[in-house]
Amino acid sequence: MFSAIVVYRSRLYIKNFTRITSGICVHVTRPVCRSVCLLDYSNEGNMASREPASDQLVDYKKSIKDSPGFITTKSGSPVGVKTAIQTVGKNGPALLQDVNFLDEMSAFDRERIPERVVHAKGAGAFGYFEVTHDITKYCAAKVFESIGKKTPIAVRFSTVGGESGSADTVRDPRGFAVKFYTDDGNWDLVGNNTPIFFIRDPTLFPSFIHTQKRNPATHLKDPDMFWDFLTLRPESVHQVLYLFGDRGIPDGYRHMNGYGSHTFKLVNAQGVAHWVKFHYKTNQGIKNLPVDKAAELASNDPDYSIRDLYNAIGKGDFPSWTLYIQVMTMAQAETSKLNPFDLTKIWPHTEYPLIPVGKLVLDRNPKNYFAEVEQVAFSPANLVPGIEPSPDKMLQGRLFSYSDTHRHRLGANYLQIPVNCPYRVKVTNYQRDGPQAINNQEGCPNYFPNSFSGPQECPRAQRLQPRYTVSGDIDRYDSGQTEDNFSQATMLYKNVFDDAAKQRCISNIVGNLKDAAGFIQERAIKIFTHVHPDLGSKVAAGLAPFKKYHANL
Repeated sequence: MFSAIVVYRSRLYIKNFTRITSGICVHVTRPVCRSVCLLDYSNEGNMASREPASDQLVDYKKSIKDSPGFITTKSGSPVGVKTAIQTVGKNGPALLQDVNFLDEMSAFDRERIPERVVHAKGAGAFGYFEVTHDITKYCAAKVFESIGKKTPIAVRFSTVGGESGSADTVRDPRGFAVKFYTDDGNWDLVGNNTPIFFIRDPTLFPSFIHTQKRNPATHLKDPDMFWDFLTLRPESVHQVLYLFGDRGIPDGYRHMNGYGSHTFKLVNAQGVAHWVKFHYKTNQGIKNLPVDKAAELASNDPDYSIRDLYNAIGKGDFPSWTLYIQVMTMAQAETSKLNPFDLTKIWPHTEYPLIPVGKLVLDRNPKNYFAEVEQVAFSPANLVPGIEPSPDKMLQGRLFSYSDTHRHRLGANYLQIPVNCPYRVKVTNYQRDGPQAINNQEGCPNYFPNSFSGPQECPRAQRLQPRYTVSGDIDRYDSGQTEDNFSQATMLYKNVFDDAAKQRCISNIVGNLKDAAGFIQERAIKIFTHVHPDLGSKVAAGLAPFKKYHANL
């Protein structure tokens, strides 16, 4: 119960209120004098039904112990009046000399930066990685150097195809990117919630992403574009089954696994190299959303996954994942029946078992979304001594593309933005200037070699880059029809999905494919039949009521 003095029809009343979850209930009213009108907001943060995300402003207010200070311009000059511009007379024109207004509007006009071309909708959080098992026999990177060692991390989860304002409960792969602020600089492991991908050659990536986005003429999502590309590239079918299976719509970000997806090379202190894959297994358990629930949330709470992560951390229910690696020796790679660098395939766990490494814990929400999530920039090229890329073609393409898109979105010196800065090491190099250069390394020489105490080459980093031999004919190798595109998709459908999961997958495929042109449906049925005759026949049966014929095609 609390009281307030309110005005109604020019008279003042004392009203007693009781807080209820749906609003405020008025109990008692009595008139008072007309000279005072005060409202009591002293208990505005005590509504028990509020979630941490809703209470962010209340919590911020509580965190301010001293005076909040005065409003200033960007240059720090105090602002005397914030509610009116300068004019000639009460109703006169505005003055060009109103620098406070010009400062405000020029900042507003430039608030938006380009959104990510993929993974635009996302959530972020911060925490730590702790080593729980010794893998120094495989890797000399400092992040893994001793059991119990903790490394600060930033993590961003995301959908892939949607815009920044789209729903985050749609059927779409989820991004799972981790930035480790290590003693050797930043290491970014930029993966997804799936261990595989749709394509294995990076030159196809722009076209693939175009098909996941909007038709350039209608500005609508287009099932013809979506399925035309996928059915023309049969290597995509493994990921297609994964996407249209139960894990295609995870229940938020806390209840899904993450994968580095690519093959990487680890090098130990003796210079011995191994190929590895990284896996994050959620400690919250796998949970997925049924199709109808996901659609309901997309309508009623399109930010469901962001809200779920923020509230869990805000309540102290810190999500965590266990990091594992799969290891393949160089000799095993030479004799392997599968291409160890093919992103459309997994490594069988029976041959390459999971080896535990450590745990990721997220225990801090972003203090400001734009500064710490929208501006956080991950790149597979951010590697540290002891961790190297593999010949995986998709990884090779991403080594350039991610850093390049960050330079476009954030500027040439995006790695000097605080959330991207390798703050646990001193950055010393011969790169200078450019927009927003903050650390320009003072008077240090800007050329190498030099005789004036500029930074030198690192012998340890050199030792941890062992030589290895590659050979072959230079050509463009299109592997779409020459590789095995179906065997692992068959195993997923036949051995991993139970009968109920198979039926849900088929229903999901039909529900999406039914809107594509008839000839594309026919092509899809042939591909699904290659995976398994049962899958092809049931997809065909499901599509029968929606059959569309395009004789001119």
